[in-house]
Amino acid sequence: MNLTIPNYVIIAGGIGQIFTALIYPYIRHQVFDWYNDVKQLKPLNQEIAKTYGRYIQGLNFSFGLIALWLPEELKNQTPLAVALTGLIGAYWVGKVATQIAYYPMYQIPQKLHFKIGSYCMNILFIFFATIYTLLLLNNLKII
Repeated sequence: MNLTIPNYVIIAGGIGQIFTALIYPYIRHQVFDWYNDVKQLKPLNQEIAKTYGRYIQGLNFSFGLIALWLPEELKNQTPLAVALTGLIGAYWVGKVATQIAYYPMYQIPQKLHFKIGSYCMNILFIFFATIYTLLLLNNLKII
């Protein structure tokens, strides 16, 4: 079976990943009050937490740019396509698994737009995980 993922689906995923990178500071500040929590850490731990936050934001943005600029290359079944779709797929599958396993324990603010936003972000994460997992499987010639 040869699955063809249209470029527009990959590009939509890229736009979504860039969106997640751009919205990330708002979510940390407005939804999770993250900056006040980080202030309670020792200075070195504050910087480590901020650095990891920037890594997440940078990866999301970079993955989005790759999808926008190179959709055809992400599905061309080369070793690099396998490696890259495997990396990005594992990243998003891990994100979804973490959401399911750990995040439901925590409460987001009960304002309606935060609740709706939470569902929409989770749908986006599942969309990203699905796209890249299917791309990986296609690149490995499994589907």
